[in-house]
Amino acid sequence: MPPPGNHRPPVGVIVDGYSVGKYLPAAFERLGADVVHLQSTPAFLDSVPPPDLRPYRANVVQDSSDLGRTAAELAAYGPCGVLPGQETGVPPADRMAELLGVPGNPSATSALRRDKYHMIEALRAAGIRCADQLKSDDLDEVLAWARTTGYPVVVKPLSSASTDMVSVCHDPDAVRAGVGEILGSHDIFGRHNTEVLVQSFLDGTEYIVDIVRVPGAGRRVCGVWRYEKTLIGSRPVYDRDVLLDPDAPQVAPLVAYLDTVLDALGIRFGAAHAEIMLTAAGPVLVEVGARLDGLMDPGHHDSCLDGNQADLLALACVRPEEFARRYPGDTLYDKHREGMVVHVQTGRSGVVEAVDEDALARIGALETVHLATPRLAPGDRMRPTTDLLSSPLRVFLTGDSREELLADHRRIRRMADDVFLLAPH
Repeated sequence: MPPPGNHRPPVGVIVDGYSVGKYLPAAFERLGADVVHLQSTPAFLDSVPPPDLRPYRANVVQDSSDLGRTAAELAAYGPCGVLPGQETGVPPADRMAELLGVPGNPSATSALRRDKYHMIEALRAAGIRCADQLKSDDLDEVLAWARTTGYPVVVKPLSSASTDMVSVCHDPDAVRAGVGEILGSHDIFGRHNTEVLVQSFLDGTEYIVDIVRVPGAGRRVCGVWRYEKTLIGSRPVYDRDVLLDPDAPQVAPLVAYLDTVLDALGIRFGAAHAEIMLTAAGPVLVEVGARLDGLMDPGHHDSCLDGNQADLLALACVRPEEFARRYPGDTLYDKHREGMVVHVQTGRSGVVEAVDEDALARIGALETVHLATPRLAPGDRMRPTTDLLSSPLRVFLTGDSREELLADHRRIRRMADDVFLLAPH
């Protein structure tokens, strides 16, 4: 229960604090605020590690049959905002913010921010440059569409993330394989895939644009990063993310385009993480999440930028007036040092027997390495890298020159296989 008296700290509600949502409790604490966790499902999802509830004042389980009862339970804490911790938290955060009368995004358009088909169709209706696409549960219909549109095409689930089951298909056989993998499966959030999304291939360079928006106070761009990828079979596999200078020529058109996208999708409050392809015709949205950047580490962003998205989001929620004073209007980040995120790839497969801490420490001791995070633990199965989910190690780098980072990137690639000891077959 809330503490008695008139000097209660502000309280933020975090919905489904899995994944990157784990960074929000500390961000609220730095502002002298508390957090309550809202669990949107009767049981925690078994497809992702459960949230750590220790930093939360309470865990409230949403009553889907009576949202008013859940809102009343949360209202007792006097919340200042409701924020999604990951993708599954977006629609319930929208609805609960409305019921509690705190800033948020309209629940009537939540589907535009979760379903990738509806997302792109909303842009088309608004006259914003976007991909051609088809949603279907019929392989023959998908094949006919791909033949008419022209190869390559991209096949993906409707509501997943982290390049889960995303395929670039150059021929009908690849489409059959991509569709067959998705239909009847479950995405990383446990949602049953009964349809697939097929889109025209966007030829260009892909960028990340992270942002925080506050109605009446404009928006703060937290960083723009360039994805550098390799193609493994039909899968575009992320190799590294590279931080751009705010005055780089790509930044202004990407941000201007994203502003129109956010308006069309009703993302007027909170964080957004956008992936945008810069094509010969201009920027084109790949997708956008109405939540934090899932690959962010706050300490790494603080080391190369003037702040991180989690702290900015908490400030927008707890102290919106201060956010408006510090970041008046539509502003861009300041870059202090070079930044890079390396997504280690592997061709190995097997069960992880142990993580070699000495090998991990040797990577961590490289001059530019801020943090090296194994993504597998003993007992986990390693598989050859085909997407972000199967990258076994993520390494965050920062330094004074791009050359320093690239040199350590090469060293990391040579050292990475030593980190994981696989059990004998």
